[in-house]
Amino acid sequence: MIDLHVDVQRASRCTDLPSDDSIQTWVAAALSGRREAAELVVRIVDEEESRQLNSQYRGKDKPTNVLSFPAELPEDLDLPILGDLVICAPVVAQEAEQQRKAPSAHWAHMVVHGTLHLLGYDHIDDTDAEVMEKLETGLLAGLGFADPYTPAEDVKE
Repeated sequence: MIDLHVDVQRASRCTDLPSDDSIQTWVAAALSGRREAAELVVRIVDEEESRQLNSQYRGKDKPTNVLSFPAELPEDLDLPILGDLVICAPVVAQEAEQQRKAPSAHWAHMVVHGTLHLLGYDHIDDTDAEVMEKLETGLLAGLGFADPYTPAEDVKE
């Protein structure tokens, strides 16, 4: 059992958001077997805050679904602080609709995806992307969700 503390901050006007318990479950799934203890913040925001952060930290002047900010701690400091996730609720809702996915499935994917980024996984090159996508698919299947990379029209109901 992981010693986990997730601080969920709701800074969005959206009302159809996952529960704190769901977010904690999704984070715990991504961390299972990878960390014994972790502390992180999941901040749910609207487009403007997402756009500002994406512009400042990634040079992209538009909102995005999830931003991951790994904690930058000195190596000799043994604390379980993992970092922060910033998830843009309107972007996640729009993507779920466009991809014809249940909102909860897309939220779970964004939380798992962002948490894996905090652990150091990435998808910059094809090899890393394949590893990360396979891991995400397995974790989400374990949570009862379909492969997030399969187009909705290919999913059997």
